[in-house]
Amino acid sequence: MLRTELIRPLHELVAGHASERGDTVAFADRVRSVTYAELHVRTGRLAGHLAALRLHPGDRAVILQGNAVEVVESYLAVLRASGVAVPCNPAGSADELAHVLDDSGARVVLTDPAHLEQVLGLLPGRPSVTVLVTGDGPLPRGVHGYERLARTEPPQPARDDQDLDDVAFMLYTSGTTGSPKGVLSTQRSCLWSVAACYAPIVGLAAGDRVLWPLPLHHSLAHVLCVVGVTAVGATARLMEAFDPHDVLAELRAGSYTFLAGVPAMYHRLVAEARAAGGGPNSLTRALTAGSICPGPLRTAFEQTFGAPLLDGYGSTETCGLMAVNWPTGATVDGSCGLPVPGVALRLVGDDGRDVDAGAEGEVWVRGPNLMVGYHGRPDATAEAMPGGWYRTGDLGRFDEAGYLTITGRTRELIIRSGENVHPAEIEDVLLGVPGVADAAVTGRPHEVQGEVPVAFVVAGPGGVDPDAALAACRERLAAFKVPEELFEIDRVPRTSSGKITRHLLLDGPARLRATAGGRYRTVLRTSWTPLPSTRTGVCELPRRWSAAGGAPADLHGIAGVLDALDVDRDAEEPEITVLAAVVPPAPGRGLPDAASVAAATRDADARCRALLAGPGRVVAVTVGAVDPGGDPGSPDPAAAAVWGGLAALQAEHPDRLVLLDTDGTPASADALALAVGTDEPRLALREGVALVPRLAPAGPPAEGTAAPDPDPRGAVAVAGAPGPRTAALVRHLVRGHRLGQVLLCGPGGLGDPAIARLAGELDDLGAACVVHDTDPADPDALAAALASAPRPVTVLVHADGERGADLDAVLAGALHCDRASRSAARAPALVLTGTVRGALGSAGCGAESAAAAFLSALAAARVRDGLAGCVLAWGDPEPELPPAAGVGAVALEEVAAAADVALPARADAVVVRLEATGTGTPGPVPVLLRGLLETVAAAGPSDPVRDALRARVEPLDEAGRTAAFTAIVRTALAETLGVDVPESRDGRAFREAGLNSVGAVQLRNRLAAATGLELSAAVAFDHPTPAALAAFLRAGVLGETAPSRRALPARPPSDDDPVVLVGTACRYPGGIASPEDLWRVLDAGGHVMGPFPDDRGWDLAALAGGASATREGGFLSGAADFDAAFFGISPREALASDPQQRLLLESAWELFERAGIAPDSLHGTRTGVFAGVMYHDYGSGHAGPPQGTEAHWGVAERRAASSPAGSPTSSGWRGRRSRWTRRARRRWWRCTWRRRACGRGSATWPSRAASP
Repeated sequence: MLRTELIRPLHELVAGHASERGDTVAFADRVRSVTYAELHVRTGRLAGHLAALRLHPGDRAVILQGNAVEVVESYLAVLRASGVAVPCNPAGSADELAHVLDDSGARVVLTDPAHLEQVLGLLPGRPSVTVLVTGDGPLPRGVHGYERLARTEPPQPARDDQDLDDVAFMLYTSGTTGSPKGVLSTQRSCLWSVAACYAPIVGLAAGDRVLWPLPLHHSLAHVLCVVGVTAVGATARLMEAFDPHDVLAELRAGSYTFLAGVPAMYHRLVAEARAAGGGPNSLTRALTAGSICPGPLRTAFEQTFGAPLLDGYGSTETCGLMAVNWPTGATVDGSCGLPVPGVALRLVGDDGRDVDAGAEGEVWVRGPNLMVGYHGRPDATAEAMPGGWYRTGDLGRFDEAGYLTITGRTRELIIRSGENVHPAEIEDVLLGVPGVADAAVTGRPHEVQGEVPVAFVVAGPGGVDPDAALAACRERLAAFKVPEELFEIDRVPRTSSGKITRHLLLDGPARLRATAGGRYRTVLRTSWTPLPSTRTGVCELPRRWSAAGGAPADLHGIAGVLDALDVDRDAEEPEITVLAAVVPPAPGRGLPDAASVAAATRDADARCRALLAGPGRVVAVTVGAVDPGGDPGSPDPAAAAVWGGLAALQAEHPDRLVLLDTDGTPASADALALAVGTDEPRLALREGVALVPRLAPAGPPAEGTAAPDPDPRGAVAVAGAPGPRTAALVRHLVRGHRLGQVLLCGPGGLGDPAIARLAGELDDLGAACVVHDTDPADPDALAAALASAPRPVTVLVHADGERGADLDAVLAGALHCDRASRSAARAPALVLTGTVRGALGSAGCGAESAAAAFLSALAAARVRDGLAGCVLAWGDPEPELPPAAGVGAVALEEVAAAADVALPARADAVVVRLEATGTGTPGPVPVLLRGLLETVAAAGPSDPVRDALRARVEPLDEAGRTAAFTAIVRTALAETLGVDVPESRDGRAFREAGLNSVGAVQLRNRLAAATGLELSAAVAFDHPTPAALAAFLRAGVLGETAPSRRALPARPPSDDDPVVLVGTACRYPGGIASPEDLWRVLDAGGHVMGPFPDDRGWDLAALAGGASATREGGFLSGAADFDAAFFGISPREALASDPQQRLLLESAWELFERAGIAPDSLHGTRTGVFAGVMYHDYGSGHAGPPQGTEAHWGVAERRAASSPAGSPTSSGWRGRRSRWTRRARRRWWRCTWRRRACGRGSATWPSRAASP
């Protein structure tokens, strides 16, 4: 098998070919070709000249050229001079080239005219570097002509004395992690790969005509094309670059037998060939490497070209392939084949031991093909090659036949909530989706799950359906592997060897197309939720009222309602004052004047402040200020500005100001009493129905309503000085949406630092940027500036809102932008910016809040007129103001995704990062965030509430006090759940009554209001029954000692530590349902094998395919039977649960019965539960969860869910739970020590899950 005759110095092999087949073309490119005879002569001359130029043995020579015959000649010439060839990426940057020059210590650079200027720019400070340049052009001073040296005899012959084991090559790694290292290798290691793999297995031979479209500087080209083709005497045609059209044309023009490439290249080539009617049939085989080749791609290539596509697995450090699929024999989809004979491969686990067959492990390799090490990095070499084994960093599996499948990279592994996610597995699914031309996946940090996978796809000519892509992932992948977000990009960043440069994905231009949940976590939109039609509070209707706002007509129809109510509407000290907000009318059907709107906003604020200086509450009434559901003509921008300004004032006076927007109908006026009787500070009344505003994660636009993507042939214009997030939006429009023309219109022009900075950034991105000294408040100047754009403006961004400029300027600029855009031949999309504080109506932000509401109404007016418009509230301009509670500023890198959500939807959006708790000063959660944040209330009510409660209960006896606090808890629980809570439930857990985490926070808030205590959000979990919580509240109010569990006496350590069995329960095959059944079977020596059960829904014919080798097995009887209601589990959750969890519940209950222990008696005791689970993969064969069980599937199928099965559900135990996922035979001692801890009275882990 090993072609030992090929393991000879390359100069000897070339000389042999020159004498035997000198006229055979060795290498050819678009310009010239070289025969083996010419190759021998020219490389000898170049080697002699290099030696004369003081390239000594072992010196490094950098080869920086595009694909051409001269690259191969340079390789061989350096070796014949006994130097070390250092191929360098011709597409690399100047910094990357400088790193190679300095790291390698290069003495010579062989380059071409296209890269000469780059090389010359790095020569200052590197005087010892000699430069040779190809071509016949004029030579700069000190530069030597490559072609002249190749044609003339040197002063000394070629050395030709390099040993096979001398360092001959230094190839820099692809740098997927951003830190390339120089890999040192010898002629022997590279020639061994040719002699052991490429020649005998792949079949590379002298008669082959190889088409090579890949860069010549990376490892595959170095070993297979340069060394391999030269060694066997084949012919190679070098293409300058890969283009599917050019490659297909070349394949048709020449009788090529061998093609090499990477999967991304073959995807495009197959598509090109199929569009052209098929591929040529001269190929006898093709090779792919660099990344995993999907099975469908291999099949498509073979059907199109009629030749096998061989998948190989190698690396720079292994100087060739480690595993390869053979041209003949079996192939396994997704596998890279069998190990190359003579190469030892191991799969090693985290513990350093070989993994079992079928298990995943890191690929370790040893053989004659390994590198010498990393240049100048002995520590990195020692780490990568412990004991002579090279640790590839790749993860893989062997199947039973020995085929290797690469599953991912150890460093690329995404760990989501403790579960391993391989990017390649998701990419394989995405590449099979119609319309996906290329795909890449990487991990993004997540505040809860650690990391989440994020997918990037390149769309084919017909585009890609993002929903179909995610649907395919849900169908073929486990739920935790489904990408959180899906972006569209123009190309996947790859190294020259085809490897994905994943660390560049999150920083590159991309357009967000979809999310796994259909909602966007940082983009919130306002929705309106109806309140119940009956009052649920206990407060009485206030009796003393007053009206303000002028004539009764100004009260928007509510004056008549006050007359009908049995109240005093002219009280001198009113409890409620109704203020009718007056707004300026809009001229005709047009928009109002900015100055009049600002004046009306300030007037409403002043009048309301004057009323708040007096007693009682104020109800400010507007008409049409908001649009809770498709009102024609709503919202009115002027009324919206007044509403927004008063919202900020409301935050300054909590519980004293109510905003009420009405439609003016009698039914809505009649609902005034309901609105006043709620604790909601902002309401809209429509046809008698009260609605409240809430922010919720945004979803995709309704079908058929999405605005089109910006036309890349147009320009983006920015009116005003851009803040940091508006600048990020503009950069995204340039990079992600390819808008190459930008117009910056702001007062001061380039004299404004923000405009100058953005202009510089856009220039670096290659955009054509024009700056105008224009104030958006000047309508004529703004219109003239926009009209001067060399391309039609397709996106107009009003930037002043982000910076929180004064109200008049923001309103005027927004109105002028709207009018200017409407006058264009094709109205551009208008993007209005605002602040988060303004959108939330934060205290002290009246101008921002009024502007935010006005901008939202303006955008809505555009949408009603069929134009594109949206509001992005994301900037917080004044750091000295307190931030909004519960939110943080969105990161700049998330601005692009937020814009991609808001722009197509034509709606306002608040772009924030939700915090787990409030980030601002203590205070209530903003109104719009109620129900979205589970935050801790800043403080309970004042001490007088607690004092009054204490005074009421202290005179009572023991039973009376207990009853009083239990009633408080029961009442609060009933209000939280919306149902009556009987006394019989005082000893039952809250969760059994249906209390979830959100309800627990609401219960805490009600109890804090009723008792005056400052309570933890987890108080309902710390004291999990009404009786326990009542005792805790009683202790807090009366100053008593809080009840605690009885301390258990500690027992001294003892070697005599017996285990006492007080009860057992079991389930085994063969009808064994009790320990007695088990004993009878054992005593009789019986067996438990039986026929396949008929209650599992198994289609045996489909499962076995007519090839089943057995008709019997060990099966549990009645495993499908389960009384879900008995255990308080819903039928859907029971259906989704692992069968072991259901059996564990039944066995645990029987265990208590057989032991004579009442489960309720163990409440609050220190009882440990140790649950062992064999396997938890019963759901792995399902294509998806059964309909209706999706919400339970992820938890019910996890092994960690089994450990509480015997405790909280059946026995009401509580406490911390910790998972044990190691093998029981290695960790059983932990159970022993936990059991002993129980005996000593110090156990605190009530449950434990193990996986033997």
